[in-house]
Amino acid sequence: MQGALNGIRFAREHNIPFLGTCGGFQHMIIEFARNVLEISEADHAEENPNSSFILVAPLTCFVSEQTHTFKLTPGLKVAEIYGEHEIVEQYGVCNYGLNPEFAPLLEKAGMRIAGVDTDGEVRIMELMDHPFFIGTLFQPERSALKNMVHPLIRAFLQKAIQ
Repeated sequence: MQGALNGIRFAREHNIPFLGTCGGFQHMIIEFARNVLEISEADHAEENPNSSFILVAPLTCFVSEQTHTFKLTPGLKVAEIYGEHEIVEQYGVCNYGLNPEFAPLLEKAGMRIAGVDTDGEVRIMELMDHPFFIGTLFQPERSALKNMVHPLIRAFLQKAIQ
């Protein structure tokens, strides 16, 4: 996990485009909490269930291999990339996400909620004041299974070649 956190931190600090999906989303918010908010004990329930600060917790509902509707936050990059305010995406086997108790803390520091599911639970986040730093609990790379290029992957690649 530390290697992933180091890479994510490097991307964040050097304005390098980053797209974290499922575990990448989870590690993205842990890195941010540890290094921006200076909450060194921020951790993942799957990795360290006895942590005093469970930032990444089991999802309240089963989502593996299911399709869900998400509402996007107007005015943020993700909504601009999709050109819509409601999308339908498919999960892989992602069973952990942001502990909702800590969403306001992350948002106050600039890690914005870019999308929620129909129950209002956070599923997409993006870092303000960064060219492209987005995390999703669903896996846009699965669009390749349908021979499609996903809008988030296209936007990530476009930003990376700039």
